[in-house]
Order: sequence, then structure tokens, then C-alpha cells
Amino acid sequence: MAPPDDDEHGCVWRAYAEHLEKKLSDDQARADARMKELEAKLHVLERNFERRSEKMGKMPLIPRPPRTPEETAERRTEQALLRAEKVVIEEKTDPVPESMKTCHLCGGTNFRSVGTGKPSEIWSYVPGHFRRVIHTREVVACRCGGCVLTAPAPERWAEKTRYDASFVAHLVVSKCLIVTPLYRLEQSFKRLGIPIARSTMNELFRRAAQKLDPLRAPLFEAVRADAVVHADETSFKLTSQASKAFMWTFVGRSLTGYSFATSRGGDVPVTVLGDSSGVIVCDDYRGYDPVAKKGGRLRAGCLAHARRKFFEAGDVPEAREALELIGLMYAAEHEAQRRDIVGTPEHRALRRAFSRPVFVELLRLTRALRRAHGPKTLLGRAARYTWKNQRELSRAMRDARIPLDNNRAKNALRVVALGRKNFLFVHSEDAGNELALLYSLVVSCTRLDLNPVEYLADVLDRIDKTADDHLRDLLPDRWTPRKPAPLEADLTFFDA
Repeated sequence: MAPPDDDEHGCVWRAYAEHLEKKLSDDQARADARMKELEAKLHVLERNFERRSEKMGKMPLIPRPPRTPEETAERRTEQALLRAEKVVIEEKTDPVPESMKTCHLCGGTNFRSVGTGKPSEIWSYVPGHFRRVIHTREVVACRCGGCVLTAPAPERWAEKTRYDASFVAHLVVSKCLIVTPLYRLEQSFKRLGIPIARSTMNELFRRAAQKLDPLRAPLFEAVRADAVVHADETSFKLTSQASKAFMWTFVGRSLTGYSFATSRGGDVPVTVLGDSSGVIVCDDYRGYDPVAKKGGRLRAGCLAHARRKFFEAGDVPEAREALELIGLMYAAEHEAQRRDIVGTPEHRALRRAFSRPVFVELLRLTRALRRAHGPKTLLGRAARYTWKNQRELSRAMRDARIPLDNNRAKNALRVVALGRKNFLFVHSEDAGNELALLYSLVVSCTRLDLNPVEYLADVLDRIDKTADDHLRDLLPDRWTPRKPAPLEADLTFFDA
């Protein structure tokens, strides 16, 4: 209904005002109904929560609303199709045996093909295997006796090695992604009859990292260029100095970079991110302050840290109330994911209309808890953490590009934590830098749903032939295979 242009008749304006009032009332009713729906979902999720600390591992950090049967069926279909794309399909034509070609009506034997045939499907498992190829290089001599020629040696990814790029790629992925220590790989290869020592695997691992080192700079340049970067760090034992080192992670939109350092100071984020602009999502560790200084990146907080502290406060009414409020904000995020509006103006509007009032209520609660509980109590610590970081936590309420938490960086450090548990340590700072680079490449491949073995095998063969100004095209987010990659790793022996 358009506003009237005739101001002589008050009745016309009255009708228009009534129309607007009815429209506002309908909008409010829909909003109230949606609020009740989200609260109902939250209560369902809370009944399913385990009363366990997040540090124990199994309790989900973020409550997820239950999927409808239609959503579940659609998701299963998508996953099945994705897996099917990676399955080798072999087609065979089975002819009708000659012994069967006798008509049971007339007794004739003259048959012809009808249609395209009747399909039947059989699934089978072919174990992964290594391949040993012995190259015999032909030697020819001229009849004059003055010239002898030998066929060129097979192309190698590195000098004086009998293990090709696919074998090395398999080795790197086994250690960095599957998190298998080299001594276990040595035992596994021994059972397969492959003659390779642990020292040889260490050397192959080192040479692969050195070969791929030119990709380190363009990878961090790509991460630095992203508007929103997640950052976190964890300790790693360094045996050469008998002290702790640290593995830092910086997660961009498509790529994940790791940096190894003996320091936990702010020099590492400054080295990686420099004076780039945008947002850095991190916890309240002061080591990120140099990056978040005036003129640098805006600092966004992690709501998951606040939630964990309230969860650790125990089963008390104040903690439960705080967890309910945080759960409502996460429920709104899942609603945005369901509607596929993450990062859009619609997502921002949803946060303003729903999440922002909830966040204000959370701040009101934490303010009261700060006054009622001492700083050494668990509830007091949780309240003070949330209140102290309210500015950083509130940035997500104003910018839909910023997530509520720093879980992307936390997830990126899981493979490092498993490696720290299985490998125990690295021998030197150089070894830590090599490990960080290979972590960066294989984890970025998994984020982009690429096969890291195929990627590394192809890039190891191509990197020496790629100009410096085209190295960016070899990173996982831009990589396209030069040729069909093998399905399994190859073990190739070359005659010396």
C-alpha cells in the first residue's frame, strides 16, 4: 500500500497508519514465533549435552540443532556422490555364453543384441600397493666402433634418489596428516618387503621440505591478503635446546599457514601478518597486540573461550544461564548456515535482531557476577574474562564476516597436538620449520578437499620447472594437476 498524496482527507491517512500498524504487528509476531522455535531447539540440545569438560574431548563445543529427515537424506546423498567420484569405475561387457544360445520355444540358435544390456553392480576392494619398476637403459654402438650411446636416465624429482615423488608424497602425508611416526612407517614398510631405513625417510622428508620451500612466501602472502585471519599457537618440544618451542597457525579463507618459532612473543604474528589490514580472530593472549595495534588489524575475540570457562564453573544457576545465552547465539549461527546466508547482509541483520540483544543480556549477567564472585572463583574468572573482552567479542555482532569463535585455528592445531603426542619432539629449529611448511600444504589440501598425495607428487615434479612469478599457481587453492595423478603411491627403483 502506497502512502496517500492527498492531505485533505484525514481518513486516508488513518487507513494508511492502520495498515502500517498491522504490518508491524505481523512482523513482530513472526519474530516472536522464530524466537520460540530457536529456544525450543536449544532446550532439546541441552538435554543431549554430556556433563564433561571440553578438555576431555567428546562434548561438542557448539550445540547443533537436529537435522530434519529431508536434510539428513540430502546430506547422505551428497557425501555418497562425493565418495563415488573418487572410486575407480571399471566397466565390463559380459556376453551371453554360446551354451545358452538355444531358444526354449523354437530351438533356434540365431540371436541378436537387444538394447544396451542389463546392468549389474559389484563392489570389490583392491588393497593399496607400492610398485617397483626396474629401468633397463639401452646401450647402442655405431658400427664404426667410435660412438656408444646410452638411453637417458628416468626423470627424478631429486638427484640420487630411487624413490619417486609419489612415494615421498605418501611419506609426508603419513607423517603430517595421518600422524604416523617414522619408526612405525619403517615397521610397516618392512612388512611389505620395502627396503627403506628410518634415516632414509628422514632424509626424504627433509629434501621434500627444501624442494617445496619456495612456496612458503606466496602461501603466507595469500593468508596475509585475507580480510579475516584466525590465529593460535601451541607448544612443541625442541630437543637441541632442551626447551619449548611453539607452532603457530594462521588460517585464512582457503589456506592455512604454520610457523615454527622458539619464541611465543609478538614478533611471530608481526612477521607473518606484517602491517596488513582486516581482522585477526584470536584469544586474549597479549602476543597478538602488536598486530592489533592502531592502523593494523582489528582484534576479534573467541566466544568459545568464554563458554568453556562458564562450563568449567560447574552446574550452578548463573553458569547455566550464561551457557543458555551463548547457546542462543550459536543457534542463530546455525540458522544462518541452514539458510545459506553466512557473511551476507541478511546474516548481519539476523545478528542485529537476535544475537545482539542476547549478547547485551550476557554482558549484564557477567557484570553482576563480577561483583558477586571473587576473582579466584571459577564463576568469577568466567565473568571477568567475558567482561574484559567484551569489545573484542562484540565485533562479530557488527560484522557478519567474523565468526563467533576461533575454532578454525583450534581445529588447525589438532594435527599438531597429535604430532606432539606421537613424535614427542623435533630435533632442531630447521626441522621445525620444515615440518611447519609441510603441515601448511597438506592441511590446506584437506580444507579444499584435495588428495594431498596427488597434490604433493605433482608439485614435487613441477616446482623446479615453474618460474618464480608462477609459484602462486602451485598452492592448493589454485593448483590444477598437469596430468592425471596416480591413485596410489609408487615405489620406483632406478639403476645407478
